[in-house]
Amino acid sequence: MIPLALEELRGLGRLETAADEATGVEIDSRRVEPGDLFVAVGRGCDYLEEAQARGAAATLVPDDAFVAMAAIGLAVRNRSSAEVVGITGSTGKTSTKDILAALVRPHRRTVAAEASFNAELGVPLTLARLEPDTQLLIAELAMRGFGQIRELCEIARPTLGAITAIGPVHLEFVESVAGVAKAKAELLDALPPGAAAIVPAGITELEPYLRGDLNVIRVGQDVRLLGFEDGRVEADVRGERVELATPFRARHQAENTVVALAVYTALGLPLDRVQDGAAGIELSRLRGEEIELSGGGVLINDCWNANPASMTAALRDLVSRTNGGRRLAVLGGMAELGAEGPRYHREIGRLLSDVDHAIAVGELARDYGAEEWVADANEAAERLAALVQPGDVVLVKGSRSVGLERVAAKLKS
Repeated sequence: MIPLALEELRGLGRLETAADEATGVEIDSRRVEPGDLFVAVGRGCDYLEEAQARGAAATLVPDDAFVAMAAIGLAVRNRSSAEVVGITGSTGKTSTKDILAALVRPHRRTVAAEASFNAELGVPLTLARLEPDTQLLIAELAMRGFGQIRELCEIARPTLGAITAIGPVHLEFVESVAGVAKAKAELLDALPPGAAAIVPAGITELEPYLRGDLNVIRVGQDVRLLGFEDGRVEADVRGERVELATPFRARHQAENTVVALAVYTALGLPLDRVQDGAAGIELSRLRGEEIELSGGGVLINDCWNANPASMTAALRDLVSRTNGGRRLAVLGGMAELGAEGPRYHREIGRLLSDVDHAIAVGELARDYGAEEWVADANEAAERLAALVQPGDVVLVKGSRSVGLERVAAKLKS
């Protein structure tokens, strides 16, 4: 981290210092290294001594954790001249971030958000990884309602923005897809004049927010997927044909790759060298991880989260698999869809006709109308373990609240 004078943090809470400056920030005492500032978020107060024993330069018990982390993140951001790419969207933002980070690293000294460090704590932690020589930072920006992306942009100060998709997510808080577009477009509002804005083509709800002083690049129009087979992505990037070998089998990851290519070219990086970083592509865990099972089967572990768009993409990928075994799905409910939730679950349920067997998990999932329904992830894990056969392809996907990682863990073991 760009060194931060600890004196600047006074007034944010109870600060205890063993040095004059910090060279890193952590909220998990197990990750503290010498020179770090440990911010005691939540139960972090119980681990102050552990952080100090690990060499923390200071510990901070904040009066307000979000306010303190925002102040720290902004203080580091203000010391950096790095370009900042802000990525948001209803689906695919974490995978797009992962793909983009791999593609740009051979060309720019890059910091990218870990996993889904994309909210009030995660974005400041990402900013706190900026070094004096960092040239590019890739920030993932999440929202659960209006105003949240705007607040994150106030500290991240993006110089380029990308919206991966607009779809029915968080409707409990924003009411409609138009509301989703309005909330996501807070990223566009934050961009400086002349900045590149990568957006999906054909989304009418976004059009009112596309300022005339932005360099708008539409994915599906200016940059588009031409073909995808055996992991090889073919794309048209503003008139130039690009081929890229990836580790993916799922088409929706190829579509995320095209968004990453749009950002890559907007950064002015050489398309003839885009393959240089492709070998380093590694997706964050629980997002379409493919794990070999005994007998030639495959577990598609995509249980980080779910909404109608991502669930549709995952099921279409599942039914496209033709390795000789059955296609099984373990599906948790999709949270935060408000009054329209049952309808969206029924629509997903219609896609199950092409799946050999489906297990729905939890109350929200009843509306899928699957062959089986179980109450929780533990019951689903036991049922799937008894059901799976050699050669089967198994998709595990649902909202985080369902805890389907237990199903995947049981199957792997």
